[in-house]
Amino acid sequence: MAVVACTDEDVKLLARLMRAEAEGEGRLGMLMVGNVGVNRCIADCLDFRGIRTIRQMVFQSPGGFEAVQKGYFYQRARNIDIQLARQVIRGWRYHPATNALWFFKPGGECPPQWFNQTNVGRYKSHCFYAPNRSDCPRVY
Repeated sequence: MAVVACTDEDVKLLARLMRAEAEGEGRLGMLMVGNVGVNRCIADCLDFRGIRTIRQMVFQSPGGFEAVQKGYFYQRARNIDIQLARQVIRGWRYHPATNALWFFKPGGECPPQWFNQTNVGRYKSHCFYAPNRSDCPRVY
């Protein structure tokens, strides 16, 4: 059962985002990017009030993903990318992205906070940041 409503085109859109943002981090890294995306769709807090669909989340501006500005994002989703996107849409979560709404790739160590959000862990080169439960209860 999906935790966010979606069409087949939405699944492909999320798959393309996951690939474009984290293909170099492997399948687990791509799944974590997917977690962040799905979390943004269900959060209804902070920068993500009113974001309800995968399309709104992917193309949110300002505050969206850099990958949508790159040509690589616009390539067709592969079957494996689609399978991974379906996993996160079904609610599979992967630490440290379990409750995260943000990630970024720093030049060095992960800062303990990023825009007042707490670092919840790192996977390969990406640092993940989650809101407080009291600020965004829907992602918990």
